Amino acid sequence: MRTDVRRTHNAVTTTSSAAAAAVLAGITTVRNLGILAHVDAGKTTVTERILFLAGETHKRGEVHDGTTVTDCHPQERERGITIFAAAVSCLWDGHRINLIDTPGHVDFADEVERSLRVLDGAVAVFDAVAGVEPQSESVWRQADRHGVPRIAFVNKMDRAGADLDAAVASIRERLHPVPLAVQLPVGREGDFTGVVDLLTMRALTWDDGPGRDGLREGPVPEELRAEAEHRRRRLDETVAGLHPAALEEYYEHTALSTATLATALRDLTHSGEAVVVLCGSAYRNRGVEPLLAAVTAYLPSPLDVPAVRGSAMGAEGSEGAEGAAGAEVERAADPAGPLTALVFKVNVTASGRLTYLRLYTGTLRKGDTVLDATTGRTERIARILRVQADSHTETDSAVAGDIVAVVGVKAARTGATLCAPGARLVLEPPVTADPVVTVAVEARRSIDTDRLAVALARLAEEDPSLVVRTDPETGQRVLSGLGELHLEVAVEKIRRDHNGLEVVVGRPQVAHRETVERGVTGHVHRHVKQDGGAGQFAQVVIDVAPLDGPVGAQEGGGFVFASTVTGGRVPKEYVQAVEAGCRDALAEGPLGGHPVTGLRVTLTDGATHSKDSSDLAFRTAGRTALRDAMRACRMVLLEPVVEVTVTVPQEAVGGVLGDLAARRGRVQGSDPHGATAAVTAVVPLAELFGYATALRSRTQGRGTFTTRPAGYAPAPVAAR
Repeated sequence: MRTDVRRTHNAVTTTSSAAAAAVLAGITTVRNLGILAHVDAGKTTVTERILFLAGETHKRGEVHDGTTVTDCHPQERERGITIFAAAVSCLWDGHRINLIDTPGHVDFADEVERSLRVLDGAVAVFDAVAGVEPQSESVWRQADRHGVPRIAFVNKMDRAGADLDAAVASIRERLHPVPLAVQLPVGREGDFTGVVDLLTMRALTWDDGPGRDGLREGPVPEELRAEAEHRRRRLDETVAGLHPAALEEYYEHTALSTATLATALRDLTHSGEAVVVLCGSAYRNRGVEPLLAAVTAYLPSPLDVPAVRGSAMGAEGSEGAEGAAGAEVERAADPAGPLTALVFKVNVTASGRLTYLRLYTGTLRKGDTVLDATTGRTERIARILRVQADSHTETDSAVAGDIVAVVGVKAARTGATLCAPGARLVLEPPVTADPVVTVAVEARRSIDTDRLAVALARLAEEDPSLVVRTDPETGQRVLSGLGELHLEVAVEKIRRDHNGLEVVVGRPQVAHRETVERGVTGHVHRHVKQDGGAGQFAQVVIDVAPLDGPVGAQEGGGFVFASTVTGGRVPKEYVQAVEAGCRDALAEGPLGGHPVTGLRVTLTDGATHSKDSSDLAFRTAGRTALRDAMRACRMVLLEPVVEVTVTVPQEAVGGVLGDLAARRGRVQGSDPHGATAAVTAVVPLAELFGYATALRSRTQGRGTFTTRPAGYAPAPVAAR
């Protein structure tokens, strides 16, 4: 359950000083939110209009002009897309809004994941013509996993073909919450001038002036009055069916008051049962003020979200102040509590290192010494910065609920927990996606080899989804990431940030996996080692079988271990060692040394020695047993596949279908939209290298496509 702000606030004021109560009251006015959407839905433009209306900028930034605040990296301005999540802050109607503009391209989904880990709410932006697009659905599911409340903003209402009702229907059908449209558009497509607020039953219209005073409020136009009243009745009925308090009032009065409706909308947003839907045109500065009002009215403050949970860790595993080491501990957003903060982003430059934090509890001051609970290393906070994308304002302190950057932290990585030295707590880090595309990189000049190693290490430190390793056979450095564009941006960043460093890049290769198609039972392995002194002895009997479900359905990490040993033939502590050994064996499969996924291992029997058995012996036995068993299994090589949505003119559909089939694609459907059609197919990722150029050539530059991961599928026999 989400905490009630007033109840929490009253409880604290009765037990805290007046100063602490004032700080806590200030936290209720904080909103930590992200802007989520499919690429080109208008996230960055929405962010720019918010900053402009809040007075943080004096001119409206435009993506096409390269003048935006959040798309501050040169590559973002050149490509016209958001690549790196950017944090900004502004004040609106007495509220501090900490906002993160997230990327919309699938290759940078890990940036979205790290941002959602520290956010309390989000605004999901949808194109009024396209509705819910593939990446919109992906980021929505990411927000579902983190339990982040959302409101929806249907953007680009001034475009030809814009339809609020169709966009709302796509939200209902593809995302499955109950969409609650609280506005009615005034005008259609190019004549879109404003909205009718169904709560207040007032019309809000805007002119096209360049300033901040273009909003006009007035009565509902006569031609829209009947429609507005009809939609308000439907809104009341829907909300009453979802909210018990609203239902009582509706039964008594057959309508809801504005106050009751607003409270119900807030509660339904926090619970995730429904999503409030607003509309507008951010580019023309229409509908942004009501969006900001909805953010402050419906999205939660840090006090509204559940207390953060982590694992307590006493000194060297001893009993901690809050319980035994490893016990789950909750900490509420209390500025007087022990410091707990999560590192969600690291930016390493030649001039220094910026570490981005979300404070969950406690107060952080300049000069404080904090503990990296993940590594046990202490760090000193030299400076605390309020972040405005690539510019910063220094502050002396930050409290629970704040999102800030700090200078002075030298080693904390993304996902690390910074806490008070006397109250060690480890928070769950953001999940990092497995890389699926790999390229070999090397310096063109041998004298630059060390510089390239430093550059690659810096990249991996900033972006955990980039993995750098050395190929044991060729000795080449290999860079792995989430897609072709992801790696292209990373390599270009090396060239720009390290003047004179010339890099040679190999052809992209996909990251394969291996899985079991047919397993083995009763595989026996005995590990005996005697070389003087204490020996090693362990005997295990294992069964190996594929996991339930289609081959390759597990996305990169499917493994289940079980034990059916009875009679104490293998003690419990050794069973855990066998499991650890089996997990070690998953790193390299028998077909080509690729990671193994999608299998179930069962320990059925074993034997021990009174003196020579140990954790090490059984871990070694488990690793070797599984490696040998997999050689006896029928193994299958898996390759990553993606769901591709190609939008092309109707006359080009036939050619696109044939091209997808030639790329081993499985077409799932074709959805016509006027003069265009959206073709959906599942295609091996390896077949999409260079597809953007081929599609432009086939459609005279009018075709576009988007992708999202769809797991793994068996590779063709020739590739095995």
